Amino acid sequence: MSTAAATTRSEPATDVGPPSAEPTGTAAGGWDQVERRARASQSFWTAVVGVPAIFSVLRLGVEAGGELQTTLLLVANVGPVNLLAGFLTTAARLLSTVLVAVFALGGVLAASAHGMPRRPLLARWMEITPSWFVTASFLIALVTWPLLYLPLLLPTLAAAFQLRPERLHEHPVVRALIVAAGYAGYLWLLLPTLRIAWREGATLPILLLVVPPLLALFVAGPLPGVVIRPLASVTQLAVLVVLAWAALPVISTPVLPLTVTTVGTSAEATEEIRGHVVTTDDVNMVILQERGGVRYVPVEQVRGQVLCPSEEELPRHQLRIHDFHVEDSLLEGLGRRVRPVHRMDAACR
Repeated sequence: MSTAAATTRSEPATDVGPPSAEPTGTAAGGWDQVERRARASQSFWTAVVGVPAIFSVLRLGVEAGGELQTTLLLVANVGPVNLLAGFLTTAARLLSTVLVAVFALGGVLAASAHGMPRRPLLARWMEITPSWFVTASFLIALVTWPLLYLPLLLPTLAAAFQLRPERLHEHPVVRALIVAAGYAGYLWLLLPTLRIAWREGATLPILLLVVPPLLALFVAGPLPGVVIRPLASVTQLAVLVVLAWAALPVISTPVLPLTVTTVGTSAEATEEIRGHVVTTDDVNMVILQERGGVRYVPVEQVRGQVLCPSEEELPRHQLRIHDFHVEDSLLEGLGRRVRPVHRMDAACR
């Protein structure tokens, strides 16, 4: 009796199976989300760091005219610090444009893709990017974009941070008055520029200055599913295409400054060599000529040198916004006030 009772007490009351190694549905979903965020973060920072390095190497090849020996000459004399500084100086506008576009599209997709089975890549990038980095990208765009394109920051800012007019005031009438007063003040500041543009028939500057603030009122999500599904599939390819199209001028931008060097070939005769000075030592000045080829000029034959602007720096519009040229950025405009641009030297023409 006691043995049977002991045997009965030793048997478990319920049949508990072995512990399962399979995670629950909630845990699996959580790990999957963490993994996706990690992959998106890795791909984003890889693009941010890798794109400038690739562009810098491509710029040297293009600057050398595709010649191997000339490329090696540039690599030997253009240090990585100078190359990176030159790239950031000329390509900061491109990088800020790409980042602003990515964050604007990512903000709209993140606010509109809640019902989608797989969140778009740009939406995941927007979610994992620190707020300080997004803000810094817009600040860089603010100081590097030409004044003519600065109004485009308003709709992109509204899209990235999902800024809706409802946040201004809860009452619709008061909200409409605030928007109308702000837009009227904006137009009043630009009124002299708009008058000149209208008189000259410059349609594009008028559209770029007037339309973007109105778009900022409607770009914040969420967007309808009919719009967001094709938008999510097209935006990634569109960003790559725009990046490639905008990268061409950056890759072809010279790494070295353009100069005209006056060389005395004889006692009276002189020659002007237009190109980029690669290096100078005690014996020769090495000049990469504008039309190709490397020229070694003895230092004692150099009579003078003039720094020349490139064709991209020459203005296309004559419009100004309160003494700032519309094609200058805020940095360029402030710099021209500190050191006004002198007339172009005759040797540069």
